[in-house]
Amino acid sequence: MRVFPYRVALFAASVPIALAVSACNAPPASAPAPAAPAAAPALTPAERGKMLVIGGGCHDCHTTKKLGPNGPEPDMSMMLAGHPENIKVTAPYKPGPGSQWEIGILGTLTAWSGAWGVSFAANLTPDKDTGITSGVWTEELFVKALQSGKHMGTARDILPPMPWYWYGKLNEADLRAIYAYLLTIPPIKNHVPDPIPPGGAPPK
Repeated sequence: MRVFPYRVALFAASVPIALAVSACNAPPASAPAPAAPAAAPALTPAERGKMLVIGGGCHDCHTTKKLGPNGPEPDMSMMLAGHPENIKVTAPYKPGPGSQWEIGILGTLTAWSGAWGVSFAANLTPDKDTGITSGVWTEELFVKALQSGKHMGTARDILPPMPWYWYGKLNEADLRAIYAYLLTIPPIKNHVPDPIPPGGAPPK
């Protein structure tokens, strides 16, 4: 009989078909794992200070406001320059008898009046005559003031609404970062008046 060669030929012909069917039924190869995102570049102290100033709401009081279509909006031509020297305030706000209102605020949101008298938002720009680099102000005094709640770190109390007690909880590196950022903004000459005491005596 010549069966054996026939079976060998049949087997040889069926092997490629079996391999092809096996390949079709194989599970797909898994996709490669996505690459890890690149680490964000480290911020410089001034860059971090900018974020702290924005997130900490410094513009709310230290940047004067102008009236826009939806109400008061920051006047960035006076960015962080404090209460405008051309807006004069001579006496504390006095609510009427029986009034529930105890605090008065100018529309610029830079002058606040209450039981403490009248406080004015400071000029935080690096102007050498009227800002945070004027007189004896230094980075050390700036940090000490926010940590102690004292003007220049040793003088009178820092008045409401300045939330120095929250800023004072930041670590010293963050306070120095805020100062570093403030040194990078445009200097604006703007002489902010001294506070007015509760009795109403005008500032010197």
